[in-house]
Amino acid sequence: MAMMTTSSELRLSCGSSPHTSRFSAGDFSSPVKGSNGGFSVKFMNRKSYSCNIKFCATKGDCSLYALQTIQKRPKTQVPIRASASENGATPEDQSLVICFGEMLIDFVPTVAGLSLADAPAFKKAPGGAPANVAVGIARLGGKSAFIGKVGDDEFGYMLADILKKNNVHDGGILFDKGARTALAFVTLRSDGEREFMFFRNPSADMLLQESELNVDLIKKSKIFHYGSISLITDPCKSAHLAAMKIAKGAGALLSYDPNLRLPLWSSAEAAREGMLSIWNEADIIKISEEEIEFLTQGGDPYSHESAMKLMHPNLKVLLVTEGQAGCRYYTKEFHGRVPGVKVETIDTTGAGDAFVAGILSQLAKDLSLLKDEARLREALEFANACGAITTTERGAIPALPDKEAVHKLMKNALV
Repeated sequence: MAMMTTSSELRLSCGSSPHTSRFSAGDFSSPVKGSNGGFSVKFMNRKSYSCNIKFCATKGDCSLYALQTIQKRPKTQVPIRASASENGATPEDQSLVICFGEMLIDFVPTVAGLSLADAPAFKKAPGGAPANVAVGIARLGGKSAFIGKVGDDEFGYMLADILKKNNVHDGGILFDKGARTALAFVTLRSDGEREFMFFRNPSADMLLQESELNVDLIKKSKIFHYGSISLITDPCKSAHLAAMKIAKGAGALLSYDPNLRLPLWSSAEAAREGMLSIWNEADIIKISEEEIEFLTQGGDPYSHESAMKLMHPNLKVLLVTEGQAGCRYYTKEFHGRVPGVKVETIDTTGAGDAFVAGILSQLAKDLSLLKDEARLREALEFANACGAITTTERGAIPALPDKEAVHKLMKNALV
């Protein structure tokens, strides 16, 4: 965060809530570069009270430290967990991609090809498809934000810190005191493919409410990305639908990766109905071969005809990922296939999310790619390389590449 101050103190008075809250403060004597003097504060407190907060700028750099004075005990000063960003916690960038949905902890076995019971140990890795995409875009140099809820627990704070460390805007993340952060145990077959066991009864991500949405942040998105897991139960389902409507009304393109996880749905029929319930709203859809077969109820996942059944009048592009084989693309004007990049696969967790991050990072910079087949193919080559690199390490977020690694792989693939 870039800042300029003419004095060393910034002050505000506010009331906090039992949950994480956002506050805006302005009208300071110390201006903030590029804004009206506003910044945001995120509390992670345990009790309700009114307080005075004093922000002190550290000389010689742009950091802040904060002390809160509890009014009920005027002489008490305690450090608080806080974050500050320009422009009232909403990034001013015309290429912002907002990712909505779940963020959780994946536990991945250290040895592939074994059942959960036989796995000798597990590697803890942050995950959740929307969060993976948000981090992937930021790693590639793009602007991204995450909206969702985690538990008011150590895993939840760990995940929030991971977003911050990866330069993902966290103005939409909330902490729930009544539910834990979701966990998933991911078994790796000998071919690197995955099977899932989830612990979320309910988990915090399922409890996000429409009233908790950061509407100002959503309205700033150029692309609003989501999956289908947040559609399974209320209140998160209602929050999801409301967020889509807000984003669409503000002019954002809607990006949808259904991300089929059958164990989370009550039945296959419920999953199919739920995934298709918002199908016609999306401008961009990414699906896998498995999802084509599932959604078309047995259609050939490799056929042009099966893919075309999933097109709708307002869809700008349908993307079909095929693992190491690459991907297919379908628009109203053209369609084709882009070959993949072969690598030594260790774990496919997050590969599809890395692909999505790759293509959305390109589209956020220039939506005209959707009308230019040659340039769209170049963007998909980049996305394929993103997905390939992610399979060379265990876990999703730890394996997501930066732009330099992607270009290096693409260059080596041409040799």
